[in-house]
Amino acid sequence: MTPGDLEPDFPAIEEAVGQMLMIGFRGDVLDGDITAMLRDIQPGGVVLFDYDLSSKGEVVRNITSPQQLCALTSALRDIAPYFIAVDAEGGYVNRLKEAYGFTVSVPSAQEFGRQSPGKTKKVADALARELKEMGINWNFAPVVDVNIDPKSPAIGAIERSFSDVPRAVIGHANAFVKAHRERKVIPTLKHFPGHGSAAGDTHLGVTDVTETYRRAKELLPYQKFIQKGYDDPILTAHIVNRKLDKGGRPATLSHDIVTKLLRYEMGFDGVVISDDMQMGAIVEAYGLTEAVVEAIKAGVDMILLANQIGEYNIERVYDVKNAIVQAVADGVIEEDRICESFKRIQRLKQRFGI
Repeated sequence: MTPGDLEPDFPAIEEAVGQMLMIGFRGDVLDGDITAMLRDIQPGGVVLFDYDLSSKGEVVRNITSPQQLCALTSALRDIAPYFIAVDAEGGYVNRLKEAYGFTVSVPSAQEFGRQSPGKTKKVADALARELKEMGINWNFAPVVDVNIDPKSPAIGAIERSFSDVPRAVIGHANAFVKAHRERKVIPTLKHFPGHGSAAGDTHLGVTDVTETYRRAKELLPYQKFIQKGYDDPILTAHIVNRKLDKGGRPATLSHDIVTKLLRYEMGFDGVVISDDMQMGAIVEAYGLTEAVVEAIKAGVDMILLANQIGEYNIERVYDVKNAIVQAVADGVIEEDRICESFKRIQRLKQRFGI
């Protein structure tokens, strides 16, 4: 262990819990209210979007041009060393669009899958370079969902899977991950334990893959990456899979899936981040604060609060942080559980120079 790898000191619970939050907000500049919220909450990171979903685009979000984005990320860095994240998969899911003046054209994962991993590496390198130049240090990509159902509304139908062949998914995802690491941009494997067979969309409501899930195929990308030492983040799915959790809890809230399967059986000790906790699959069946507490108990390290779905209300961020701190005070969440997550988060920041 080198001096730079020393374990971080554990801070006050409030600060540690703040580091576990990844927050979305409105505006292409930091106004006083957002700045005050960031200073109050002390989140580990922020997630940026180019379109405000809850207002159907009527309210400006975070990305309008390269110059504006550079100014925004610089202002964020002046407050704290945040993770600054986007979804830049390519195709339909890419926040840095050419229409705004960004220079890198990124095809969908499905299109990547039709070419060689070498070509994927070349485009992913250009993407990662542009992200880094814009001040973005975390990309919620690549998708390693296997294309079990090409009509799956959240994956196959919008070309987010590289292939229906797991080893092809692994090859292209590996090229994508390497390109990002070389540029010091954090990659993310998603959506664990596999979203490629889902007939529904978890953005909208509960989606059960119990009968369609193909464990041998859908876990293989994660298994191969972890066996080779992958320790960058993995993002959870909100799908229900009774083959993996007999109680039918969404994967994000499942101790059986996050801790027993991913941590113990598969040996992963990197950061686990939730998909957006305000998606329909969660809020339809659970209250937001209750679900967040359950996700942390399940083993999730970072809670994603995009503030995109439903009515925009930044006050929910305070509710979530207070609920987690209160759950620790009440003994519902062990302090050691918070400490584990804090250490993983700080290790990730150290490794990427954040």
